[in-house]
Amino acid sequence: MRHFDFAPLYRATVGFDQIADMMDRVLTNDVSTQTYPPYNIEKTADDAYRISIAVAGFGDDDLSVEVKEQALVVSARKADEQSAKTYLHRGIATRAFERRFHLADHVRVTGAVHENGMLHIDLEREVPEALKPRRIAIAKPSTIAVEKDVVDAEAVN
Repeated sequence: MRHFDFAPLYRATVGFDQIADMMDRVLTNDVSTQTYPPYNIEKTADDAYRISIAVAGFGDDDLSVEVKEQALVVSARKADEQSAKTYLHRGIATRAFERRFHLADHVRVTGAVHENGMLHIDLEREVPEALKPRRIAIAKPSTIAVEKDVVDAEAVN
């Protein structure tokens, strides 16, 4: 595995340490990353996203969706079943899991729905007005100010 030194980035930039941290986190992840449960991330509009996670076998009470420290944390823990069931084949995995999704700035969770064995989490990017691009009108020079400067120049001469 390759190791990248981000020291030159820190020396030449200000405020981009989150990008370097994110790249470092992505590059240090193991190849054997967690694959359970499977999930999709889709873009539903220009500033809207949906994460769909396959959670077959879990009920609403078993699932937890939290946002903390710029991360969406989805976890599930199945309540202990003390039933006398005997399985001949158990192919539906209901093992506990925790899945983290790092959220960009100004991305917020707008809702979560659990239906048909899928957990759908809707996200929306809300850029504040202060950060949106805005056009600055270029004003025409005032004719009154020009005439006053001309008059002042004639009075001095």
